[in-house]
Amino acid sequence: MQRSFDELGTPLHEVTFCVLDLETTGGSPRNDTITEVGAVKVRGGECLGTFQTLVNPGVPIPPMITVLAGITEAMVLPAPRIEEVLPALAEFVGGSVLVGHNVRFDWSFLDASLVAHDWPRLGLRRVDTAGLARRLVRDEVPDCQLGTLARHFRLSHQPSHRALEDALATVDLLHLLLERAAAFGVTALDDLLVLPRLARHPQAAKLRLTDRLSRGPGVYIFRDGQGRALYVGMATDLRSRVRSYFGSDDRRKIGPMLREAQAIDHLPCSSSLEAGVVEARLIHELAPRYNRRGKTWRTYRYVKLTRKRFPRLAVVQAPRADGAHYLGPVSSTQTARLVVEAIESVVPLRRCPASPARVGTRDGPCAPAQLGVATCPCSGQIDESDYGALVDRVKTGWGDRPQDLLEPLAVRMQTLAEAERFEDATSVRERARALAGALRRQRRFDALRHAGRMLLDLPGGGGAELARGRLVRVWGMSPEGRPGEPVVPHTGQLRLDLVELPPEEGPLPRGLADELNYVGTWLDRYAARVNLVHVDGAFTSPLPALPTFAPENVRPRS
Repeated sequence: MQRSFDELGTPLHEVTFCVLDLETTGGSPRNDTITEVGAVKVRGGECLGTFQTLVNPGVPIPPMITVLAGITEAMVLPAPRIEEVLPALAEFVGGSVLVGHNVRFDWSFLDASLVAHDWPRLGLRRVDTAGLARRLVRDEVPDCQLGTLARHFRLSHQPSHRALEDALATVDLLHLLLERAAAFGVTALDDLLVLPRLARHPQAAKLRLTDRLSRGPGVYIFRDGQGRALYVGMATDLRSRVRSYFGSDDRRKIGPMLREAQAIDHLPCSSSLEAGVVEARLIHELAPRYNRRGKTWRTYRYVKLTRKRFPRLAVVQAPRADGAHYLGPVSSTQTARLVVEAIESVVPLRRCPASPARVGTRDGPCAPAQLGVATCPCSGQIDESDYGALVDRVKTGWGDRPQDLLEPLAVRMQTLAEAERFEDATSVRERARALAGALRRQRRFDALRHAGRMLLDLPGGGGAELARGRLVRVWGMSPEGRPGEPVVPHTGQLRLDLVELPPEEGPLPRGLADELNYVGTWLDRYAARVNLVHVDGAFTSPLPALPTFAPENVRPRS
């Protein structure tokens, strides 16, 4: 079960731990059984109760186990069977956090017993004191066995291979390790759960930079010694997300950034909607060196349908106020070219760059026209009226009839796949996918702009105001839980009250594409949980859904 951020962020002194230890007839949960159960429940350093019982395994106890633990067959013969113990043990454990030394061993036996007797598995979070010890005190001891640690640190209880004594020794060890963990800023449950991955990180000393981070949504900024932004990101739980960088195994990507980082700023936000918008704006403004996504907006391109006598398609860097039709912005020149190729493979627009004013002056059709993939008005091959029908097909394909462009591509892709020409089918799919993606983005941009002013009640309380797709106001809940008054947070840094609104019609400026795309994606994701309070225009679409052209769609029919 997925735990809430509030639950995972519980201070450690409020967490109830259940320390468990089992004695068994061997090391395999498939072939061996439990002979003794010991458990201790603690919270805030106080013992809340103990649980101890021998268990009749129903099989002979190996002599080695008798020598090791001192448990004989005579001792377990009158004891209850495990199916009699499980109900009481499950009730004792409850919803606590399970703790053990090499907890996976005890967990596997308990899990196998529950399944074997038709009990549901315990969906508990687990803390392994052996893993914590390896991260926190490994340099001080020859090994991290429970007996070694108990002797070295002179714990009050010494393990004896009996369940309850071993559980009590593990309780002592847990409390000692929690004290050591405080040096790494471990103050809450989520910190403790990820600590085994963090404490040995090369930059673990910088975990102190995360101490001030909140556990709510917001934006974080890694900065170098000169205060320059290295990386900007957003998270629904700031503290958990930033600390996760110190547990990543991918040193190639984040290692250099963490080595340079000397400070971590954060901007708490009222919702993930605000956090995503703020992230997009700050990446545009600060251009952090280690960000990739969000910095490439200057390379976004448009597909242009020119407005000359015989229009053609072109990839352009920026739109003009020339009355031409534009699709985009799309993510790159390569994507724009794929879109052009997709459309030209369905609608044979002219491809030759010659001026339409020279109609009829060529000796013959251009090369694409000779290959039968384009028309050539320059040679008088088609008149202006017939060519206008081709142009209209492109315009409607960009608008309310996308199927006119996409369905021929889907048919072509399927035909090639059935002919086992898979490379050609893949090329068609990539073009179709680029076109469908560009049309989907265009719909999203247009829907937000045409909606005008929108007021939203957000999941979890609070609200937001959008104007043509841009976030202009956000507000949270009052301390009493009632909707607070609309406010403009972080004034002067996020400038939610001074945003430039996109035009209602015409091409969207490429510098606004990331923000509107995030807002549209966010609204799609949370559609069932967002209440639309007011909208100036309309925020619905009668247009048919667009296919994704995912790779699995390229299959021969059976």
